[in-house]
Amino acid sequence: MTQHHRPHARRWLGISAAAGATLLLATTVTPAVADPNNNTSRKLREAVSAEGVAEHLKAFDQIAKDHDDTRASGTKGYAASRDYIVERLEAAGYSPTVQEFDFPFFRENSPSKLEQLSPEAKTYSNPGDFTSMTYSSAGDVRGTVVAVDTDGTPTASSTSGCEQSDFSTFPAGAIALIQRGTCTFGLKAENAQKAGAVGAIIFNRGTTGSTGSIAGTLGSPVVTIPVLGASHALGLDLMDPKGTEVRIISDTESEIRKTWNVLAETAHGDTENVVMAGAHLDSVLAGAGVNDNGSGSASVLEVAEQMTKVKPVNQVRFAWWGAEELGLLGSEHYVADLVENDPEKLQDIALYLNFDMVGSPNYVRFVYDGDNSRFPVGPGAAEGPAGSGAIEKMFHDYFGSQKLASEETPFSGRSDYGPFIAEGIPAGGLFTGAEGVKTEAQAKVYGGEAGVAYDKCYHKACDDITNVSMDAIDEMSDAVAHAILTYAMDTRSVNGSGKGHPVSPPGQHSDGTPTGTGTTSGGGLHDDHDHDERDAA
Repeated sequence: MTQHHRPHARRWLGISAAAGATLLLATTVTPAVADPNNNTSRKLREAVSAEGVAEHLKAFDQIAKDHDDTRASGTKGYAASRDYIVERLEAAGYSPTVQEFDFPFFRENSPSKLEQLSPEAKTYSNPGDFTSMTYSSAGDVRGTVVAVDTDGTPTASSTSGCEQSDFSTFPAGAIALIQRGTCTFGLKAENAQKAGAVGAIIFNRGTTGSTGSIAGTLGSPVVTIPVLGASHALGLDLMDPKGTEVRIISDTESEIRKTWNVLAETAHGDTENVVMAGAHLDSVLAGAGVNDNGSGSASVLEVAEQMTKVKPVNQVRFAWWGAEELGLLGSEHYVADLVENDPEKLQDIALYLNFDMVGSPNYVRFVYDGDNSRFPVGPGAAEGPAGSGAIEKMFHDYFGSQKLASEETPFSGRSDYGPFIAEGIPAGGLFTGAEGVKTEAQAKVYGGEAGVAYDKCYHKACDDITNVSMDAIDEMSDAVAHAILTYAMDTRSVNGSGKGHPVSPPGQHSDGTPTGTGTTSGGGLHDDHDHDERDAA
C-alpha cells in the first residue's frame, strides 16, 4: 500500500548545513491570504512572475551544488528538492502530501573495465568494445570465459542463456559469455548467476545493425554480479575453445531505493471535478536539471503559490513527480495506485496538464497535439483522449492572443502525461524542446539558432542555472498560469458535463467529433523529451 507522510520540517531542513541555509533563505515568504483577487487569467499572470520562477530555479541549482551536482531520484539532492517544494507549499498555506514509493536505482561511479589476462594480455575499450549494463552490480572478478549455448554465428533468434538448462555444464566461478537474442538481458543474467557465474558478458547479435557494443538494461537490480554489454567482435574474440581468462571491474550502485511524489490541493473547488497540473522534479544523475525539469517544477510551484489568492470553482491538484527520468515511475505509481485503490478519485480527475522543460535556451513553443491533427496515431504518437483537442486549442488560442507563435509536439508517451492518457484522462501541456534541432523555418518564427539543439545541455552536467532562457520562462509560465486558471474556473470545453473526465466512444472527443480532425493553429516539425530508452533483449 502506498505510504503518505509529511516530513517534519526540523528533520528535513537539516540534511546539510549549506542546503538548510539555502532552503531557509528561499522560503522566507509571507503566507498568501486566501482572498479571491487573482481569479482571472490576467490577474494571475500578473502575479506569476519570471522573477518568482527564477527564485525557485536558483534554489534547485544550489541544492544540486550542495549534493554532488545532481537532483536525481534516489539521491540527497532529490530529497532536498522534495523538501524545498514542501516548505514553499506549507509557507503558502497548503497541506502537501508526500507519496513514497520504491524504485530501482542505478549509478555508475566510474567506467567499467575489461581485461584479457590469458592467453594474452589485452585491454578492451569502453564504450567501443563494451559497456556496463544498467543495473549491473559492482565487483572485481576474474574467471575463465565460457560460452553459453552459442558459437557466435550471427543470428537474430539466439536463445543463448534464456533457459536454465543452457547452463547445465557451466562451471561455477566462470564468466558467462552469452549472445543477444530472443529473451531479456535480465533473464540471461539471472540464469548465469544461478549457475554460479561470477560475471556475465552479453555480446551483440552480429546481424546488420546489431554489431556494436550494447548499451542495455537488466530492467531492475536482479543480480549481484557484474554484467557487461559487448560488441559482436568482442564476443568472438573471447570465444576461445582453450579458454580465455578475463578480469571485469565494475563500480556501480544498483539497488531498490525510495523516492517521492509531492502533491498539494487547493482548499476550495469541486472535488469531483479536479484539474491536475504536474511536472517531474527529478534530474538525471549527470547534472542539476535546471531546465529538465526544474523549469517545469518551478513554474508549477510559482502558479501554486499565487493560486492561494484564487477561489476556484474546481479543485486544482498540483503534482511534482519523482523518478520520471527512469521511465515515468512517479506518475505511473500515482495513477496505478488510484486505479487499484481509489478508482472513484481517478474518475474525478477532469484533465491533466503537463509541463516538462519550459525554459530551453533555443526554444520553440510546443503544445501537445491533443487531437492528433498534426501527428496521427501511430508509432511515436498516441491518441489524445476525448477532450485533449480542446486543451490543445486553448493553448494555441492563448498564444495567439499574445501574438506568439506555437506548434505541435506529439503525445509520444515520453513524459508524465503518459499514465493519464492511458486511463482516458484528457491531457495537454507545454514543452520548449530538448535534443532535437531547430529548423531554419522555426528560427525565422521563434528566433534563436537554426541547426542547433533546442537544449544543448539536455541530460548533461551543463544543465545548470546558466542553461535557461528567461524569455521562455516568462512566456511559458504565463501560459501555465492561464491554463490552470482557465480550467480551475470551467472545464466544460474539455469534459462537457464539468464532472470528472469524459467517457466517450473510442475515437471520439467529448463533443462527438472524431479524433484526428480537430482544428489547431501552428504545425511543423516536432521534438519531444525522453528518458533514455535502452533495448532490453
